[in-house]
Amino acid sequence: MSATVRTTAAASQRRGRGGRERVLAAAARLFAAQGINATGMEQIAEEAPVSKRTLYAHFRTKNDLVIAHLQGLVLSGATLEGVLTREDIPPRDRIRKLFDQPVADEAPARGCPFIDAAAEFPDPQSAVHSYAREQKLRMVRLIADLVTELGCRDPLVLAEQLATLADGAASRAMVLDEPDYGRHARAAVEVLLDQALPPTSAAEPAPVRAR
Repeated sequence: MSATVRTTAAASQRRGRGGRERVLAAAARLFAAQGINATGMEQIAEEAPVSKRTLYAHFRTKNDLVIAHLQGLVLSGATLEGVLTREDIPPRDRIRKLFDQPVADEAPARGCPFIDAAAEFPDPQSAVHSYAREQKLRMVRLIADLVTELGCRDPLVLAEQLATLADGAASRAMVLDEPDYGRHARAAVEVLLDQALPPTSAAEPAPVRAR
């Protein structure tokens, strides 16, 4: 492809629809690769590609873009707690899947994006930190709903314990670049569930035998 054709194609893409989606996709790639604070708005515009005018028409500030990025992760179900809302999986298995190895690829292991965002915006009153906190509290509520369904009498205490294990395992997986680090927490999770849930909930369902 000649330089003229490439330039024309890029210009056409800049003028085309879907600018907001391209900005979010570019931001997701760059945030994951180099962090939020290390990524500038001009770099995102170039990666998208869109003009800076288009970028700021969709996202007035970088904080707006970061929150939209995090909201998109929630809607996609691609976060650590995304499995908790899957109604096609039994409640106890949803909790177990918090500790599953993610889909294998060549990218470095990543931790929880909400914890990462809160660390990069340490002021508890900042918009990004506040949104990250809301999502971590939502995670506890989702777990509490599941263990309540399983018969736990003190669901919030158990939910905090399980959330702490999940967040800790995800953070260590990122630091050590060991995607399956969650395996170290699974045994503790099973002990907590067995102790907190009534026997009928803690036990695995018996296999159905053909007659």
